[in-house]
Amino acid sequence: MRILWSPLAVDRVSEIAEYIAEDDPVTSVRWINTIFKKVEELKAFPERGRVVQEIGSRTIRELIHGNYRIIYRLEERRVSILTVRHGKQVLPVDEIVT
Repeated sequence: MRILWSPLAVDRVSEIAEYIAEDDPVTSVRWINTIFKKVEELKAFPERGRVVQEIGSRTIRELIHGNYRIIYRLEERRVSILTVRHGKQVLPVDEIVT
């Protein structure tokens, strides 16, 4: 399995990391490293995440990391990371279904 990050997902991770870094730069770096580690584990276990309730498709899944949701799509030979959102934020379906 290949991992492909969407530009939106990269932007979201960057924005969240910058926000965390305002209070604690070390925690921000640790958070980023953990996000990338969790995503890399999808290479071996792509169906590890649960189905995203708002979408209801078995191909759209999420991993939970602390207060954040890593939303991804299962494809034939790859996992596409679509976005990363805070769990309390409403998930805009247009970010997922294109």
